[in-house]
Amino acid sequence: MNTPDAATARRRPRGEGGSRGRGGWQAADLPSADDSADWFAGRLPSDWFSDVAVTTDREEILVIGTLADESATDAEVEGRISRFRSETREQRIEIALEAEARYQRKVSWGARIGGTTVLFTHVSAPVMTRLRQPERQVLDTLVDAGVARSRSDALAWSVRLVGEHADEWLAQLRDAMSEVDKLRGEGPAL
Repeated sequence: MNTPDAATARRRPRGEGGSRGRGGWQAADLPSADDSADWFAGRLPSDWFSDVAVTTDREEILVIGTLADESATDAEVEGRISRFRSETREQRIEIALEAEARYQRKVSWGARIGGTTVLFTHVSAPVMTRLRQPERQVLDTLVDAGVARSRSDALAWSVRLVGEHADEWLAQLRDAMSEVDKLRGEGPAL
């Protein structure tokens, strides 16, 4: 996808002729990342991971690979992950650049050994929201109780909690949205 240079972008009125409209990148502007797990499975060196988990959203593709050494001590796990990170850095950057060009999303990396997962990089995307007083009071209670350091942390904690407890419902919702996207793609062109 070609993006205009900064001077062109400043002259063009919002929402005209670019992939960034009002509010930034729109979901409809992004190429599908449905095949990203298969793409990474084919692109990653076969000796890196015993298993790979690839998750995507509008901003990021997160690649977490499982490394061997299930019986390692905690210190060995940290050392093994650190060594993998430094030894594969250049290749991971090259792969990430290819994927970012293909999918128009940042690529983040992590490694897992047993129950330990370390993220090397990740996107922390700002999310704007308007909250009324009752919602703000919930966030402030979490901050006052020491559960979170700030309203932002409290909101992130709340989202994680909902995600953990509503996993099945969220999966059904994502499946339904995929069907909507599929039907929209099969519809008549305007």
